[in-house]
Amino acid sequence: MGAAELISLQLRMFLMMLLGLLFRKKNLITAEGKKNLTDLVIYLILPCNIIKSFMIPFDNNTLVNFGKILLISVLIQVFCAILAKGLFRKASESHRPVLMYATVASNSGFLGNPVAEGVFGSMGLALASVYLIPQRIVMWSAGVSYFTQGSDRKTVFKRVITHPCILAVFAGLILMVTQVSLPGFLNATIKDIGNCNTAMSMMVIGTILADVRPRELLDLSLFLFSGLRLILLPLAVFLACRLFGVDGLVLGVSVLLTAMPAASTTAILAAKYGGDAVYAGKCVVLTTVLSLLATPVWSMVLV
Repeated sequence: MGAAELISLQLRMFLMMLLGLLFRKKNLITAEGKKNLTDLVIYLILPCNIIKSFMIPFDNNTLVNFGKILLISVLIQVFCAILAKGLFRKASESHRPVLMYATVASNSGFLGNPVAEGVFGSMGLALASVYLIPQRIVMWSAGVSYFTQGSDRKTVFKRVITHPCILAVFAGLILMVTQVSLPGFLNATIKDIGNCNTAMSMMVIGTILADVRPRELLDLSLFLFSGLRLILLPLAVFLACRLFGVDGLVLGVSVLLTAMPAASTTAILAAKYGGDAVYAGKCVVLTTVLSLLATPVWSMVLV
């Protein structure tokens, strides 16, 4: 993707986000409507988009790339978990679990997948789907434990293994490895729904941005965390991948998804388990706003 196409992609995504923000401000999308849109993306549109991404020719090189990015993702999650445990010891008790969770869990599913697809095409989206497997496991296991004293392993395992995006990855892998062709009408339906992912995901992000006042974001700790989330972590991944000679596509997807803002579930879990939901909401919104600047820069560095 050239610079002109990349700028065009970022502008289109920004406009989609702006539409979501305006519709939420005008209450054309209500609070309940925002929740419904989020559920629609998670439970239908994103899974179809993931399955669509695996409808590609399969060869040994593809398998090797999947193995590489899966290993990189596991190492990133281990590094982030260790970093989160040691870095926020002096943070207040209410802020610590928010910052720890937002370190291990990014908004790669909502924001990263469409960006990866736009910058690197279908193979980029397939690699992004594999990259997200370890993160989804961590965010629903160790991540939840940051907000709770303990968690039921059986419940956590069930939540992870039945997550629609995890199921979509498994289904997509089976289709890709076996090269089975779905019936024409089913194949077209999955692709048509999956093609809605970028627009719907960006609009959902826009509705999140609409609910926070700009002055509420002026918190030094959140700006420092944003620097960690959007600059330092992806920079560390970039340098490590270069050091070990990781090829361009795997490196690009790994860095780009590491550079995503804090996961929207940060605020959801904080609210559910009695954490500082307001602070968590600010964290999600500020990192998302600043990612509008950081993501284009990283994209231009990587292509």
